[in-house]
Amino acid sequence: MSSAAEATGEGALFDSGDPSLYAFATTTAGPTGSLPLDADRLSAMPSGELFGWTQNVAMGLKPERLTDDEFLVVSTLGGSRGAGGEPVALGYHTGHWELGLLVDAAAREFRSLGATPFAAHVSDPCDGRSNGTDAMLDSLPYRNDAAIVMRRLIRSLPTRSGVLGIATCDKGLPAMAMAIAGSPDLPGVIVPGGVTLLSHDAEDTAAVQTLSARFARGEITLEHASVMGCRACGSAGGGCQFMGTAATTQVVVEALGLTLPHSALHPSGTDLWLDMARRSARAVVASAARGDRTGSVLTDDSVHNAMAVHAAVGGSTNLYLHLPAIAHAAGLDRPGVDDWRRVNAAVPRLVDALPNGPCNFATVHVFLAGGVPEVMLRLADLDALRLDARTVAGQTLGDQLEWWERSERRRRLRERLADLDGIDPDQVIRPLDEALPGTVSIVGGTLAPGGAIVKSTAIRPDLLDPDGVYRAIGIARVFTDEASAIDAIKGRSVRPGEVIVLTGVGPSFGMPETYQVTAALKHIDDGGLIPLITDGRFSGVSTGPCIGHVTPEAAAGGPIGAVRDGDVVRIEIDTVHLVGSVDVDGTTGAGSATGGEPSGLVPNRSLLPADTRLWAALQACSGGSWGGCVYDVDAIVAALDVARRPDQPLR
Repeated sequence: MSSAAEATGEGALFDSGDPSLYAFATTTAGPTGSLPLDADRLSAMPSGELFGWTQNVAMGLKPERLTDDEFLVVSTLGGSRGAGGEPVALGYHTGHWELGLLVDAAAREFRSLGATPFAAHVSDPCDGRSNGTDAMLDSLPYRNDAAIVMRRLIRSLPTRSGVLGIATCDKGLPAMAMAIAGSPDLPGVIVPGGVTLLSHDAEDTAAVQTLSARFARGEITLEHASVMGCRACGSAGGGCQFMGTAATTQVVVEALGLTLPHSALHPSGTDLWLDMARRSARAVVASAARGDRTGSVLTDDSVHNAMAVHAAVGGSTNLYLHLPAIAHAAGLDRPGVDDWRRVNAAVPRLVDALPNGPCNFATVHVFLAGGVPEVMLRLADLDALRLDARTVAGQTLGDQLEWWERSERRRRLRERLADLDGIDPDQVIRPLDEALPGTVSIVGGTLAPGGAIVKSTAIRPDLLDPDGVYRAIGIARVFTDEASAIDAIKGRSVRPGEVIVLTGVGPSFGMPETYQVTAALKHIDDGGLIPLITDGRFSGVSTGPCIGHVTPEAAAGGPIGAVRDGDVVRIEIDTVHLVGSVDVDGTTGAGSATGGEPSGLVPNRSLLPADTRLWAALQACSGGSWGGCVYDVDAIVAALDVARRPDQPLR
């Protein structure tokens, strides 16, 4: 019998056979000392607070510390990491794998300041791991659910004086920001979990996700795929190396004022990274002492600044979902189509980072070049920021930027970038007179009458006409699921001169990320020559002429649901003025997007997980993708009130 069989056989499962296991007692002496109570306090004390004290000393807190201020650390920690870094149980991704080190550093700092730390964890999935699988149907819905759980955990420690949120990746960090924003009466600071280091002689974590498609097309060898897939991550922690959703959310959260300056994109696992967690703990304690609250930090000016920085870094289109959701959680107006258009038109791209180019520096290079403060310093010269916005450091943004410009930190890290990698920091974060064209174009047209978005910075420059406009006319190839589209790409049955139309994957169908398709379209030998139009969303590392968030979506009767194979699609994207259109000119085949019902082409929503069906129904009442796919409680309750009969009470 094998050792595995012996370990899982009836004898080993039902009883380990070790007599010493039975040598235990049912009664012990319990903690020593006494609770620091007086008659007045005890008489007025809620039973929950008194029971909390009992629980605290049971967990080892000295009774004399029970009256210390209490601070909650909420993180998206996942997996179980041994003391030496060895995996006891794997996490879903490197982004949450090492967060326990940040939790520990922050908690010890709280204790050194005379406060009592608590810790809670709401782990998160990995979009990269979910891509191309049914798990992606839980990705965006998870964000709302996690934010709710985090807020419930915050409220469930009624004695807390403040909260520190530690998170890093695609859905965990947006959820954390929504939770902190939704706790306006508390001081709150966010610690971004940092970024993965580069690996020598390796593809980055975006490129390795295309190995399967490239191998299926015969473009790479099996050995290349095996080695590159193994080698991509230069460290065991942190979000991906490109300016995707994870990195962009870190940038946006800092731009909102919810972190200390220069917190986004820290190289994971470094002493500098741990120091940031300790300083953030100090910031929460200082905020509580000043009487500051998150509600006084997050304002409409904060949201404007976040939109401006998003444009300047060439950020992920997923923030068009997440920033409105954070604003909604804070009770602020959600930015709409016109707001995004206004900011995008005024703010050029200053950051050269993966996947936008032209040089494709990594996120750790962006950090060393000065990160968010350096970007904002340059945007301030453009008069593109609202410098009176406040931050969790207790200062105005203008005050922080004055510190940054003359700081030793700025000088040393920018010099470190040049010394380590021979990179001029002004190549990574460009001066205003060397700025690149804007980031995202918002398009309309007969296929997107409610609007759609395309990361125009990610379209290859050689595909643009001399006036900076991408123009294409192609024959529609319609797919209703990502798997069919990726099979067609791998099998070369989709060719240049055709346009992939991926329909029926919008918010009403869970809005799965379609990264597998967009990545394959970039990295195959026809890279950038086959456009994509979809009512779904993309990864933050999407590239090429890929138009997403098409509204109305197919499931809501949008024209994209009526497109048929053979329809002639015309695309025009003005990357200078950040506008464009997607239209159907006519047909060469049997179908036409100018009429007809999408029935038969839209996937059956009953196939969704029940949890995602509920999410889809709730967000549909709350503004859809342009509204951030949130749960607008007032709108949902109003819809339920209208739907029920007058004689039927709301349950």
